Amino acid sequence: MKVAMITTDNREEFRRYTDPEPYFGTAPAALLEGLAKVSECEVHVVSCVQNPVCSPPKLADNIYYHSLVVPKWGWMRGAYLGCIRAVRKKLRDLKPDIVHGQGTERYCALAAVFSGFPNVLTIHGNLRLISKINRARPFSFEWLAARLESFTLPRSNGVVCISGYTQRAVAPLARATWIVPNAVDGAFFTIELRPAIPKEIVCVGYISTRKNQVRLILALQPLAIREKFELIFYGGADRNDSYAREFFHLLAKHPWCRFEGYADRAGLKVALTRAAILILPSLEDNCPMSVLEAMAAGLPVAAANVGGVPDLITHGTEGLLFDPLNDGSIRDAVAELLADDGKRSALGGKARAKAVQCFHPQKIAEKHVAIYREIIASGKAHSGSPGNLR
Repeated sequence: MKVAMITTDNREEFRRYTDPEPYFGTAPAALLEGLAKVSECEVHVVSCVQNPVCSPPKLADNIYYHSLVVPKWGWMRGAYLGCIRAVRKKLRDLKPDIVHGQGTERYCALAAVFSGFPNVLTIHGNLRLISKINRARPFSFEWLAARLESFTLPRSNGVVCISGYTQRAVAPLARATWIVPNAVDGAFFTIELRPAIPKEIVCVGYISTRKNQVRLILALQPLAIREKFELIFYGGADRNDSYAREFFHLLAKHPWCRFEGYADRAGLKVALTRAAILILPSLEDNCPMSVLEAMAAGLPVAAANVGGVPDLITHGTEGLLFDPLNDGSIRDAVAELLADDGKRSALGGKARAKAVQCFHPQKIAEKHVAIYREIIASGKAHSGSPGNLR
């Protein structure tokens, strides 16, 4: 089976064109880790960049990499037409059995549905829902991405939904859906926890209204008066954004909080090793990788009872759930975990067991291969490909 996977090379996003190897989003990278163990699959990863990059021809014995240079005009301002054409040309040479578009927010879904081959899409972020929560301004990136999502979903053979939450959101538009959660980088399953003193609570996510970090600080302020702990934030931030300004203003007033900025995979593994709790206070989330990675590491999780999170955690079994709009609910969940070492250990152990069973790269890869077979067997290509893209 020949699979073409269209995904973004993060060297383009971060303008790091001199880096010697591609690196992808955490979920696609973990899926590729699993597919590398599936000998029946020949996988071709296809990404677009605006400047030439050096790339290895193979990422694993059965995984090939193709970097396509597309001038600036071929990206968002040109409705990604340049990326669509470049990918389509490459796929004509490769002749894959199926094309897998990773994410709907940039060119990947568009290139997949206009590829001329049977295809499937994975939704990582529900852009239509996110744009509503963040009240995206007309013609902003989120606003446009939400419309790309609405455009591409009906034009694909089907959608891989990483949670039941996503499946409910896309079912009215999609021809077919499957629920398959994200895979987790295998290295997270080997983490040995060595909690720091004082206890560290880790929160991972871009500083934004949707991720709800300001309320988290305010909710834990009374607890910090009587308990000794550190609340550590990892993620990006736009310091010109009004929400981010409020966040950093609060941070300066609370010495038990600190911001560490963006953490790569290695940095996040170190952070989880030292942590006592991972907390996710989001107002909306699909299948958050930080929760999956904490579960794989055996770290107890306190998370908002929103979106796809309840698909991952059963309250009181693999972690604790709370109402992200209720300060008392947030505070009670954290206080309960801080106070009881035995409970943290029990929840973390059950979380790791579930992660091994449900989120291991090889298990997730096998589920994707079954979906690929189903689509290929149907003998149908998508109907979204216009003839003038030749």
